[in-house]
Amino acid sequence: MSKRSVWEGPFLDSSLINLVKKAKSSSKFLNTTSRTSIILPFLIGKTLRIHNGKNFILLKITDEMVGFKLGEFIPTRVRHHYRLK
Repeated sequence: MSKRSVWEGPFLDSSLINLVKKAKSSSKFLNTTSRTSIILPFLIGKTLRIHNGKNFILLKITDEMVGFKLGEFIPTRVRHHYRLK
């Protein structure tokens, strides 16, 4: 994994910024497909619905998540379970 340059700053999708600005209450779920966006402190306490490729999964942002990407908390693959007969 390559790091982003310090002079470029953290990546946050502009559509996600617009969604957060428009959301008046914290009880509203915000849908986003931007899994590459970095979690910043102004997102703490928000509940996001992040797309995993098939459907949207709820994620409540906490202070321990700051600095990580949104996609790190949402799995994209389903684990296969063998059935015993």
